[in-house]
Amino acid sequence: MTNDALLRALERQPTDYTPVWLMRQAGRYLPEYRATRERAGSFLALAKSPALAAEVTLQPLERFALDAAILFSDILTVPDAMGLGLHFADGEGPRFARPLRDEAAIRALAAPDPADQLRYVIDAVREIRKALAGRVPLIGFAGSPFTLACYMVEGAGSDDWRALKTMLYARPDLLHRILEVNTRAVTDYLNAQIDAGAQVVMLFDTWGGQLSHAGYEEFSLAYSRRILSGLRRESGGRKVPSILFTKGGGAWLEAMAASGCTAVGLDWTVDPAAARARVGTRVALQGNLDPAALFAPPDAVRREVRRVLDAFGPAPGHVFNLGHGISQHTPVESVAALVDEVRTYSRRLRGAARSNP
Repeated sequence: MTNDALLRALERQPTDYTPVWLMRQAGRYLPEYRATRERAGSFLALAKSPALAAEVTLQPLERFALDAAILFSDILTVPDAMGLGLHFADGEGPRFARPLRDEAAIRALAAPDPADQLRYVIDAVREIRKALAGRVPLIGFAGSPFTLACYMVEGAGSDDWRALKTMLYARPDLLHRILEVNTRAVTDYLNAQIDAGAQVVMLFDTWGGQLSHAGYEEFSLAYSRRILSGLRRESGGRKVPSILFTKGGGAWLEAMAASGCTAVGLDWTVDPAAARARVGTRVALQGNLDPAALFAPPDAVRREVRRVLDAFGPAPGHVFNLGHGISQHTPVESVAALVDEVRTYSRRLRGAARSNP
């Protein structure tokens, strides 16, 4: 591979600089993405075309010196394949035509076959991996069982997840049934991505931070742990690292680090130095610039990048990223400044560390 800095950092091996990629790096902030999306006709048509998904996956790599590509898809492809009827309303985000509110529907829920109902994603992974030609690693991903369940029960995004939380407290057996099916589905889905060429996989637990302290273990982490234990560990003679990210998960860093993942993603509310002290060398860490910092001018972006890098320090095992996905309103020049500053400043940090051991 031409550039394997990400893979080495995830295994806590030394790198010349801190590798960087961005959650949602292929997306609406790029004019070329918007052009491709218009050509496709809809978000789902774009996501379900392996050729177009490969095109937009590679677009940010043509602009920025990023150290990874991440599959262009959506976490909700899995429940869509279960027959819940996913659609995207303009200005409203994703919605399901048939949310899970009926016990009979929940009992009948079944994990899809990735080679059948999700074949378009697996074909996209193959096409992207071929197009990358060893340039950088390809990251595959899925939503965590709990995060998927939030949308599957609620039917859409929510401020308070009232339907989901009502089920959690009134009928936890039904929620556990959904989580069981989602766990099987996500494990199979991520393994299919690995078999097709994904070299890293990431589990997005976007809404795990909405749970109580005890609820996080019972309804989120326990199921993420099962997925991580069921993943392929190697492909093509090389380890396949896994990243677990829980937005709002700072209270559970030690438990996340012990979950079986290779790296823990941090949101912007977590102090990197404290996180390093809490998890030690058990896992690599990924993060954690506030995505809103990218609305500032490039000089301010560079300053914030340096602050994050200083907090993590030059020790091996850090992947630079945002604390959540990049906003569609982000100026392209701010992203360029971020990537350039990560590369140049982290080289200086490592050089200084080597000079003063």
